[in-house]
Amino acid sequence: MLIDPDRKFAFKLDWNLLRTFLVIAEEQSITRAAHRLLRGQPAVSLALKRLETELDCRLVERGKGTFRLTSAGRKLHAEAVAIFQGVSQLPDSIGQAQNELSGDVRILLASHVITPLLDDQLTRFARDHPKVRFTIRVESSNTVVQDIRERQATLGICLVNRKLPDLEYLHMFREYFGFYCGRPHPLFGREGLTVEDLRDHPFVAFDTEEIDNALRRIVMLRNRMGLASQVVGRSSQLEEVRRMVMCGMGIGAFPTHVVEQDVAQGLLWRLPPRDKLPEVDIYLVLNPRKHLNRAEDVFVGDLLRTLRNTPLEARTYLA
Repeated sequence: MLIDPDRKFAFKLDWNLLRTFLVIAEEQSITRAAHRLLRGQPAVSLALKRLETELDCRLVERGKGTFRLTSAGRKLHAEAVAIFQGVSQLPDSIGQAQNELSGDVRILLASHVITPLLDDQLTRFARDHPKVRFTIRVESSNTVVQDIRERQATLGICLVNRKLPDLEYLHMFREYFGFYCGRPHPLFGREGLTVEDLRDHPFVAFDTEEIDNALRRIVMLRNRMGLASQVVGRSSQLEEVRRMVMCGMGIGAFPTHVVEQDVAQGLLWRLPPRDKLPEVDIYLVLNPRKHLNRAEDVFVGDLLRTLRNTPLEARTYLA
């Protein structure tokens, strides 16, 4: 029987070499990889050399005090992670004939993703499929997109600055940002403020508040209001921007629906303007090349149906 030439490499490859390379890439060291694999360092070095020979390319650049993957090595690492994730999901795939759904769902979120769309989905899914395990991680929007591109998670929900052609983007919800200050701030509690009263006060910003980034509408409004020159604090995490604003370090911009409770509890004070607020769109990001286990497939399918059946007006949060 003739072997398809496209599959010939897969038949020839010693898959143990791929596993060894994955550990080398994760440990960033031949010595640590050998220790983890319970093998000698020469054997691990030889395995790496054999794999580089099979692929006819350099995968790792090593020198005195340096260790880094080449571009080919980074690409192979991403593919190897996906392969071994697929292997780890085999028990779930084989057990798909069973009625009870099980498996892992991995979700990546930007820090200020707060929406009933996701919360209600998690509530229903956990109730109906108690054996499904969830991992939810908060990252910067750039990291979310990169990890989805490398098939490290089921789905991502984040800001999007530039849409990549190999990913799928679905508009999940729209939020509006307002300006706020904390109790120690001199503007806290003052009624009748105007935009002019905010001029020249220090500002606390998200890392993504740049003129060429997803929060550029906020930057443009800050520029018009004279709030651009004194950025005294930055973070990629909403909780940390909120902390700095509550400590009185400066004015900050937050999604209005996210900090409603903080305002009601007297922890934050809403500042002008009250109309024509910067709008920001949040996207569900998927990688069509990622192999989904049964739990992931059902979860994503349910979430997509929810989005299709919910008009944008009901997915727009403006306080």
